[in-house]
Amino acid sequence: MFRTALRNVLAHKARLLMTVLAVMLGVAFVSGTLVFADTLSNAFRNQSAKSYDDVAVAVTSYASTDDPEQEPGLSRKTLDGIAAVDGVAAAHGRVEGFAGVADPDGKLIGVGWSNKGSNFSPGKDGKDAAYTFTEGSGPVKDDQIALDEESAAKGEYEVGDRVRVATNGPVKEYTLSGVFTTEDGAVNAGGSLVLFDTAVAQKQYLKPGYFESVTVTAAPGASDAKILAAVKPLLPEHAEARTGQALADEQADDIERGMSNLKQVLLGFAGIALFVGIFLISNTFTMLVAQRTKEIALMRAVGASRRQITRSVLAEAALVGLVASVVGFVLGIGLAVGLRSGMAAFEMKMPDGPLVVTATPVLSALGVGVLITMLAAWLPGRRAAKIPPVAAMNSVHAVATTKSLVLRNSLGAAITSMGAAGIVAGASSGGDDGRMLIGAGAFLALIGVIVLIPLLSRPVIALVRPLLAGPFGVAGKLAGQNAVRNPRRTGATASALAIGLTLVTGLSVLGITVGTAIDKMTTDNIKADYMVSMANGGDLDRSALTALKKAKGVSAVSPQQSVYFQAGDDDFVSVSAVTPGDIEKVLRMDLVSGDLGTLGDGQLAVAEKTARGKGWKPGDSVPVTFGDEKKQTLKVGAVFKDSEFLSPVVVSTDVVGPHETRPYIREIFVKMDGGQTGANERVLIDALGDNPAITVMDRQDIRDEFGGAINTLLNVMYGLLAMALIIAVLGVVNTLAMSVFERQQEIGMLRAIGLDRRRVKRMVRLEAVVISVFGAVVGIGLGAFLGWAIGETFADQVPGYALVLPWDRIGVFLVLAGLVGVLAAMWPARNAARLNMLNAIKAE
Repeated sequence: MFRTALRNVLAHKARLLMTVLAVMLGVAFVSGTLVFADTLSNAFRNQSAKSYDDVAVAVTSYASTDDPEQEPGLSRKTLDGIAAVDGVAAAHGRVEGFAGVADPDGKLIGVGWSNKGSNFSPGKDGKDAAYTFTEGSGPVKDDQIALDEESAAKGEYEVGDRVRVATNGPVKEYTLSGVFTTEDGAVNAGGSLVLFDTAVAQKQYLKPGYFESVTVTAAPGASDAKILAAVKPLLPEHAEARTGQALADEQADDIERGMSNLKQVLLGFAGIALFVGIFLISNTFTMLVAQRTKEIALMRAVGASRRQITRSVLAEAALVGLVASVVGFVLGIGLAVGLRSGMAAFEMKMPDGPLVVTATPVLSALGVGVLITMLAAWLPGRRAAKIPPVAAMNSVHAVATTKSLVLRNSLGAAITSMGAAGIVAGASSGGDDGRMLIGAGAFLALIGVIVLIPLLSRPVIALVRPLLAGPFGVAGKLAGQNAVRNPRRTGATASALAIGLTLVTGLSVLGITVGTAIDKMTTDNIKADYMVSMANGGDLDRSALTALKKAKGVSAVSPQQSVYFQAGDDDFVSVSAVTPGDIEKVLRMDLVSGDLGTLGDGQLAVAEKTARGKGWKPGDSVPVTFGDEKKQTLKVGAVFKDSEFLSPVVVSTDVVGPHETRPYIREIFVKMDGGQTGANERVLIDALGDNPAITVMDRQDIRDEFGGAINTLLNVMYGLLAMALIIAVLGVVNTLAMSVFERQQEIGMLRAIGLDRRRVKRMVRLEAVVISVFGAVVGIGLGAFLGWAIGETFADQVPGYALVLPWDRIGVFLVLAGLVGVLAAMWPARNAARLNMLNAIKAE
């Protein structure tokens, strides 16, 4: 039986090609994901270990800079005490924060959130062990900096050049004293690292004479554990000391967890691709078995048992799966290399390291490929074994009995109903539990619909058959009949497209609905022409607000300053400190009661829900305790409708100013005479000192800022689902190719009675389009249902949430489905048109 299986595989190489491709693509996705994740994890672990190679002990301060009674960090005295411990070769104090470097065109080098500044901390030898200088030396003067090699190259800077650097304050120019290499994670994430003289860095990021952390280097032969034990008693209560090895291990664990999450997401999409591939494989073996009915009957007649027939089909599947798995694994390694190179294209620098290929991806590739193929082939093999020898030899093919159809349709209806009930129940429940219920219901509904698709194909395709017969004549009429001739085959082919489009449509409905709600929220609530913020998402310096107020043409400007204070005996409440009189011009504040003008008198404006919950109303007095522990009684002057852009309590900046050592200004909203113009934007940029670290966004930029992430996420999801859709396309090609082979005699007869080659091609193409669009319609319908259900679970968390069906994208999906049918039919249609009439008529 094994020799028979091998012979059958070799005899049907062309017809098994699509199955091999489907398994190969799925296996490549799985193995590529595993190899890429292992390689990435290994590279970051090695980088982490290398960054702590020379660190015996690391000390970190967790001091609060807002507490005037507590030291803001580790003092010079503490640092000197650590350096004096036996076995310590050197102790380097560190401070760090944001620092953005401008290129010669004034643009920010790096990606904002990973642009970092720190201090150069030389030892007695004048070197800092954390950095290796390739040019020049470390900064030792107030007006000097050093840059990492990547940033210096991007800015085309050389030692001695003047470089503009922005921190949270105004932009300053420094002289480049040196260029260095480093294993710092910020640089490897595509950011930049600026080194200042220690005194400059302390003044910018903490307080003169204090450090955030200390790294200790051990003398040769010294014990890290002994140094740790000696250092701990020297530390203040707000500091913690650990060995460098412990920190490296902790960081390695964090990296492993992060890679695990990425791996699970990618494997999830690989699983979807393989799930789609099951239908293609099952379809292929079903048709192959049907074509070998007489052969199987003869084998049964000469003594082969049902079990042997089933084993023969499974052996074929195992051989196909093995070949596809080996090729897919090699392709997966190429995919891993491509992903690694792709990171560099997006300025995400990956640490150097070898490609890691462990036993796990090898075994996974072989196991997944072979098992998936054998699983998909099991049912066709079982059906083949049940064919009665006499019936098969008489060419009376075993068709589905009424009993089996009733059982299949009843089972499909029951599973679909259970899934739909779970989805509706999850949508009603909401929250994480509701989404879990929807996930389970979606799986059941998808399985149920797949079981029912053969039943659905007849009535749905019957609706479009008149459209085919009219414009396309006999070719269209035959295409419609062929599409429903074998409902199971049509259903299995359409199922592959339906699965992919269910996920794509569900994501689109959800993403477009949420994006529309966010866009509407932004448009409805922001009156300002511009929003000013830091590129790294941090806080703006007070000087930026002062500069904007003085800028020419500014008619209103208000910060969105975050504050927390205690109201009465309650917990701390979130507060927005704003500019009275201007805030109503830049942000929408719908008054419920009271007078917003009272903000200028030092009174509070409270959001409606908060006021109702605390029982506040205009005129009430509220005792307030600020962050510096000082107390004051404030009156409620107004109640306004809740806003996504303002905290529940709004107060004037003049009220909180005396209690804030450093105001935390997230954004500044600006209204200008003449509205949004290029000249007005230039005025604001110049007023801010052409600071590369500060972004000035107009209204469209603001909308993109809040809603752009959703579109980016959607595009990533579409890309990951592309593999499943490619496999679905292969399924359409495979079905048509084998259908043409089955209908050789019929096609030959049609040619003989006058159907020319052009109309034969048209017939096959139309059949492909009908099957593809049918699968798309089923997938779009189910996907829209899932998108609605998931959206309902967090609708109350997104103001203005209302279901939006993206008809434009749905139209594109249907057109693409039709195009898929046309492209998939090219090869089968060509083969059908080239059939020799006499040979085809003689074919059995």
